[in-house]
Amino acid sequence: KDPMIVFKDADLDKAANDAVAFSLFNCGQVCCAVERVYVDESIQNEFEQKVLDVAKKYKVGNPTDADTTIGPLASQVQRDNVSKQVEAAVKEGAKVLYQSDCPDDRHANFYPVTVLSSLKQVMPIQNLETFGPVVAMSTFDGTEEAAIEMANSSEFGLASYVYTTDLTKGSRVARKIRSGQVGINCYSMLEAQPACPWIGHKQSGFGSHSGMDGFRSFSVPKSIVFTTNAPK
Repeated sequence: KDPMIVFKDADLDKAANDAVAFSLFNCGQVCCAVERVYVDESIQNEFEQKVLDVAKKYKVGNPTDADTTIGPLASQVQRDNVSKQVEAAVKEGAKVLYQSDCPDDRHANFYPVTVLSSLKQVMPIQNLETFGPVVAMSTFDGTEEAAIEMANSSEFGLASYVYTTDLTKGSRVARKIRSGQVGINCYSMLEAQPACPWIGHKQSGFGSHSGMDGFRSFSVPKSIVFTTNAPK
C-alpha cells in the first residue's frame, strides 16, 4: 500500500500527473504502485481538480488499440476484488470523483479508471492491496508528523513518495517513513540507480536485490583456513 505525500509547497502539476500515472501504471498491477495519496488539506480542491484533468485522459480498452492506455486486469478474481474495495469505500463515505467509460465485457476483466476522495484510514481500500486502476486520495493537516504517521499506518512498506519543493523537509520525512525506497518528487523504481538496494520493510518481503546488500544475498560466504602461512 505505497503512500504518496503531497505537501502544499509541491509542484502540484507534477505531483498530480505522477499520482495518476503511477496509480494506473500497468492498470495498477505493480508492487510499488501508488495506492494511497495523502494531500495537504489546504490544497485539496486544487489538487483534486488537477488529478481529474489528468485521469480523464486515460482510456480503458483493448490493449491492441493504439489509443488505449489502460487494459484489463489479470483475472476476474482481481477485478472483483478491486470492485469490492471501491464499493465498500463508497458505502463508508468515500466520494467517487470520476469513473471512466469501460468496455462492457466482464469476461475481459476491464475496470474503469476510478478517482476516489475523502477516504478514511479504517477502510479496506486503505489497508489491503488493491492492484487496480484506482487513484485513492485523502487529506492530512499539512504537518510532517501527520504525514509520516499516515504513511506508516500500514503493515506493508515497499515504496513511498514525498512531493515538496523543500528538499530538506522531503529528506527529513523520507528518513522517518518505514519503507524500502522513498522517491522524493519522483517514482523511485524508474529513477533509482543499480547501486540502490530494492528491498521491502515490514510485510513487504524478505531480502533484497541490487546494490551491495542485494548482491550479497545472491552469494554464499566461504572461508579458506590455513594452519601455515598462506601461499602467495
